[in-house]
Formats: sequence, C-alpha cells, structure tokens
Amino acid sequence: MAKHVHIQLDGVAYKDLVEYASETERTIQNSEPSTLLQFLNRQKRVVPEEADFTFIDLFAGIGGMRLAYESVGGYCVYSNEWEKYCQQTYLANFGEQPDGDITKIDANSIPDHDVLVAGFPCQPFSIAGVSKKNSLGRATGFEDKTQGTLFFDVCRILKTKRPKAFMLENVKNLCSHDRGRTFKIILESLEELDYEVFYKILDGQSFVPQHRERILIIGYDRKRFGNDISFDFNIIPVEPKPVMNDILEKEVDARYTLSDKLWQYLQEYAEKHKAAGNGFGYGIAPRDGISRTLSARYYKDGSEILIEQPGQNPRRLTPRECARLQGFPDTFKIVVSDTQAYKQFGNSVVVPLMSAVAELVKKKLNDLVEDFGLREAI
Repeated sequence: MAKHVHIQLDGVAYKDLVEYASETERTIQNSEPSTLLQFLNRQKRVVPEEADFTFIDLFAGIGGMRLAYESVGGYCVYSNEWEKYCQQTYLANFGEQPDGDITKIDANSIPDHDVLVAGFPCQPFSIAGVSKKNSLGRATGFEDKTQGTLFFDVCRILKTKRPKAFMLENVKNLCSHDRGRTFKIILESLEELDYEVFYKILDGQSFVPQHRERILIIGYDRKRFGNDISFDFNIIPVEPKPVMNDILEKEVDARYTLSDKLWQYLQEYAEKHKAAGNGFGYGIAPRDGISRTLSARYYKDGSEILIEQPGQNPRRLTPRECARLQGFPDTFKIVVSDTQAYKQFGNSVVVPLMSAVAELVKKKLNDLVEDFGLREAI
C-alpha cells in the first residue's frame, strides 16, 4: 500500500529535481521515489565480508550481467540503466533503482570496484576528426576517437576509476561494423588506457536451446599486473545439451496462438522471399532442438521463434519462456507488459554463459592478484 510523504526542498534541490524529471521524462511526483531510492541505496551499501569481489553494472538492462556476476560471488556496488521499463524490472528484482543517463554521471561519484561490466550499445564512430589529426601529425587518444558515443562513457569510467578488470558484451556484428573500423577503434581505445585486451565470439547454445552469438571483450589492468597477461575463454558447455522442450511451459494461454490472419501473412511472406531466392521468413523451433536468436522485435509477431501446436496455428513464446531461453531463473520477476518483456529479454544476455565467463574472469583476477602479491582483496 502506497504511503504519502511530504518533503520540503530548498531552491537548489527543487531545481535539480525538476531537471532530473525533465531528463528522465517523468513528472516531479514520479521522480521523487526513484531519486530517494538511489540515495538510500548508496547510503546503505556496505560490501559484505563474504563478497569475493565488487563490480559495477553499466547499460544494465534488466540485470542479466548482474545475475551472472553475483552467481560467482561478486557484489554490485553501482548500476546504471536509462530505460524506464528496464528500471522497473531491475528494481523489482534487485531492490535497486539504477542511475539514469550515463552521459551525465560524474565518473568520480561511482564507487570503487574491481570489475567493470557493461553491455554497451554499438553506435557509429566518426573517424573524420581522427583522420584529420593524423594527417597533421597530431596524436589522438580514446577521447578523440570515441567522443559522442556511449562507449566513450565506458572509457572515461575506466580511466577515472581504474578497475582491475572489465568485461564488455556486444552483438557479433560489432567486429564487422563499418568494415571493421568500429571494432578497431574500440580495441585501440582500451589498449591506450593500458589494459591487456582479449575477445572472442561465444554462442549461447552451449547453455540454452538458442543460437545466440555475442562478442565478449575482457581486459586486465597492465598498470597493476604488467604486460605478461594471458586469458583463455575455456568455456565448458553443459551436458546434456538443452533443447526447446526444456524451456516450454506445460499450459499456455490461447492469446499466444497466432491469429489466422497473422499466420496467413507470415506464410505468404515466407513464400515470396523463398521465390526471390533469400531465406527471410518465420522459424518453427524444433522441440528437440534449438531456436533462432531471440530479438527485441519479438513482440511484433514472434515470427523468428514459433512453436508448433497439433491441430491449430503455431504460437509465439510466452514472456516466461523467453526468460528461460535466456537462462533467467523462474524466480525472476516479470513486472511489465508482454510487449516490454519481449523487448527486455530480447535485448538481454544468456545468463549462464555470462556466468561461465564471469567465473573465468574471477579466477584469472585471483591468480594475478596472488602472483603480484597485491594486498587489496578482490
């Protein structure tokens, strides 16, 4: 039951609240609870003794990375996510309201942490300014290369807070974006910040019944650990290999069954593109196999992952099945509409795959700290 609290603010505080409400597209009344929650979370946050290491969760979405890093003993000291519906889901599951627009966050205000974790968006990188400076013989750094992109905010936090390690996640196509120039700038920028960088494309089907390739970029601080650092993405798949039947619900509401009109449209659309010689069209996921990649557009028609039903039209996955397809536990709360839930899980990560990588990150960090005899615990 909601409680009403009247708060008196001075002029400066009121002005800040008005600006925050405008930036987050909320009313002042709706902004007050989230602002207070952020303040209370920071005030009460004390790293428990049993925590193996600390991390921050940037571009957090609904917290898939947080689940992964918490599962290997990490403790989250800061989270950031601007999308309001993701914030609702995050708050419901972690009791924490993430900070908003990362471009307006002072990096010095972020707590110290051992590992920076971020599933940053891929934006175009302009190389015009870099090329001009190169032609004039001037040196360029990560600020010249990445300014104006959200990756720049990852870099400035790395530069300011200097965590021992980081883990970044993005779509597989990051490697080929802009004919490879985007990825080249990313790697150069991280190298210039003096981190030893490793990367690999991994497929989620080693842990869930979904073909989902993502690139993972891992880095370790050379200023702490020197230049002789190695890292192996030695992921051990689960056995037996998961199949679609493992994630399907026993009873599903009829509203998830495709209408005759939509099913007819999808079939005709597929036939048209098949005749044209390309592979566009719906996908029926085999119950004893794996699905295509779940995307954020799944809410539109569910066409990339459909489930056959005897004697009736196929159906789309339920939001809970989408959560399972991404490896989220059934205890994970879905507090938004189906449309928002489909977007959220489609944009999220395969949690058990990220947990497996997080375990490798943690183990390597422990080894490096031990080798260098650093007193600071992780």
